[in-house]
Amino acid sequence: MSLHVVLFQPEIPANTGNISRTCLGTGATLHLIHPLGFSIDDRMVRRAGLDYWKDVDIKEHQSMDELYAKYPDASYYYIENFGSRHYTDFDFSDPQEEIFFVFGRETSGIPEELLIGKEDQCLRIHMTDKIRSLNLSNTAAIIIYEALRQQGFPGME
Repeated sequence: MSLHVVLFQPEIPANTGNISRTCLGTGATLHLIHPLGFSIDDRMVRRAGLDYWKDVDIKEHQSMDELYAKYPDASYYYIENFGSRHYTDFDFSDPQEEIFFVFGRETSGIPEELLIGKEDQCLRIHMTDKIRSLNLSNTAAIIIYEALRQQGFPGME
């Protein structure tokens, strides 16, 4: 599987648990960038991930630089509500491409300094102006399933 979900310093354990369950159900790898706002042993994360938590492919990194160094040839997309392009504008159809979807903190998003020079890779989801953003776990599911749809849902029933 070539899809990866990156949570940059996540703060809400239930969101991480829900996203981990989506990763397991889709074959995506979950990357957690420290510091985390909770312990991954926290019972709320386990409850949100149910009994699947131990089966999720989870990688932990101390920084984004560490992640970039480990996967230098990957394609990175940053999901932000101010992204200049919509996620539907991109072609994620190559199942061999290593695709990383980066999501920021629930309260403050991805730090601006991490996005400098990457503005063309900032994606947003269509929504009305009535809300600031969607829930992080919902957003991750939308993006992952769009990429999988474009790839023909490889290895899935």
